[in-house]
Amino acid sequence: MSFIGTQQKCKACEKTVYPVELLSADGISYHKSCFKCSHCKGTLKLSSYSSMEGVLYCKPHYEQLFKETGSFSKNFQSPAGMFSGTQDKCATCGKTAYPLEKVTVESQSYHKSCFKCSHGGCSLSPSNYAALNGVLYCKPHFSQLFKEKGSYTHVLKSASMKRPTTPVPDS
Repeated sequence: MSFIGTQQKCKACEKTVYPVELLSADGISYHKSCFKCSHCKGTLKLSSYSSMEGVLYCKPHYEQLFKETGSFSKNFQSPAGMFSGTQDKCATCGKTAYPLEKVTVESQSYHKSCFKCSHGGCSLSPSNYAALNGVLYCKPHFSQLFKEKGSYTHVLKSASMKRPTTPVPDS
């Protein structure tokens, strides 16, 4: 007994693709698990991927590519070079903050999802936040914390405990 379609090879790993694991995009065969963005390695869906000359991207990285180069033409360096400006690290989680998902305030970069009030977890925007010793607050919670004691001393004490500490490298 032979399986129909077992001659197809996955473009990503070049191994045989069996029908149960086959995903076909632009007439090209992939294993479902191999259908990933060439930059972030995130798993793609047929409804939300883009490709450039056979190279797969998630929509955010494809759009970033356009914003970085001004066109979708193939005038790129290496895949890593295409995404210049991605060296910024999120001040909250420490992971790379890409331009499409980044908020920058007071020379600090944050993922939009990490840009939250440390007191209540409220989502912040550059126009509705307050920061004290690098700890973020929404303006209502910041005011509330001041009104509780009439000063920010207790907030400063709390902020020093909440502030992420960067490890000191061993000498």
